Amino acid sequence: MAGEKDLETLLKTMKPKHIEGDYVFCVINSLESIDLNVIVMLFKEEEATTIILKKECADSSNLEYTSVMAWITLTVHSSLEAVGLTAAFSNALSQEEISCNVVAGYYHDHIFVDQKDINKAMEILNSFSK
Repeated sequence: MAGEKDLETLLKTMKPKHIEGDYVFCVINSLESIDLNVIVMLFKEEEATTIILKKECADSSNLEYTSVMAWITLTVHSSLEAVGLTAAFSNALSQEEISCNVVAGYYHDHIFVDQKDINKAMEILNSFSK
């Protein structure tokens, strides 16, 4: 099933959901010592592999990170070909000086913001559907 492409529909129906927990971005050179079941996201870059996982999993594996993030999922099924959704919500968040790191899955967009910004970020994202 194809996802939604219409920007107005996406913004009005994105229904952000805060996924509980503390999440971190870590850099690893090898997956051999990591339990793949604890990884939320994995992306291989030229320099190394970035993984996102719960903070407690990173801590138990002695992995380094710089920020503790909150995870927000936009529950609307957005198309990978949709234009403008990321720009719209990232611009709204940036106006309040909230940094966001976006990961697009096949079905949904996922936004990681600093834990201290979660309430304000949810307020901003929910305002699109009003």
